[in-house]
Amino acid sequence: MKVHLVDGTYELFRAWFGAPEATSPSGMEVGATRGFLRSMAALLRDSEVTHVGCAFDHTVESFRNDLFDGYKTGEDLDPALYGQFSLAERASQALGIVTWPMVEFEADDALATAAARFGDAPGVEQVVICSPDKDLCQCVRGSRVVTLDRRRKILLDERGVEEKFGLLPDSIPDYLALVGDSADGIPGIPRWGAKSTAAVLAKFGHLEDIPIDHEAWGVKVRGAAVLSKNLNAMRDEARLYRELATLRLDVPIGESLDDMKWRGPDRPALEALCEEVGETRLLTRFERL
Repeated sequence: MKVHLVDGTYELFRAWFGAPEATSPSGMEVGATRGFLRSMAALLRDSEVTHVGCAFDHTVESFRNDLFDGYKTGEDLDPALYGQFSLAERASQALGIVTWPMVEFEADDALATAAARFGDAPGVEQVVICSPDKDLCQCVRGSRVVTLDRRRKILLDERGVEEKFGLLPDSIPDYLALVGDSADGIPGIPRWGAKSTAAVLAKFGHLEDIPIDHEAWGVKVRGAAVLSKNLNAMRDEARLYRELATLRLDVPIGESLDDMKWRGPDRPALEALCEEVGETRLLTRFERL
């Protein structure tokens, strides 16, 4: 069997930017929620999808905001989108999907925890993390745990991650610490670009293993002396950035593998939600479900 783990926050954002605007009978903007429902209906119609979970950022802030003031917040989030966070969670639950709304942790932490847990479960052939988020590539293990960009139909196993980033999955947090991640508010280390970072980490793997003297790197990268100087001046910051980029594997998820089995939607809840968002025609998409 395969276990599919869905990045619900990404799916909602994707629908927000890709689906048409729509208002419910009560006047609330619900276009992203409708798009989310359609996306999940397409996923659940796949015969390979038998065990599935979906994680959401119930709030944008998490424990990482206590570690670093510059970490992402919901300050610039459109209220019409933020107002659909809880609605999308309810949609996921109505579809009968195991749903994890994250408050202290982030959705990615829940997905990483679930991937680590179910990746070793007897009978599981593969864990498929449905998200194009590069953060989640650190969870990839061989072909046992993979990521899937459903929109572009790109699946990354360990070899795929290495081909894309030039390094192994467990170096992804170090990579993000050096290069930075503007989506999460991680500034990175000045002058460390994708190519130079990949070249250095491909040899040394992790921050603490990068020699202080660039002459000892044995790797040809442009501006090595400046890169070394900047990193040596900011090693404490780099370690903090790596901590921010490292996904947690201790999220309190209580579901067993059997609990993850999809047994169909909660029909009354789904009908009520579809009526609430003013799109009862969506119910025809779930007839097989």
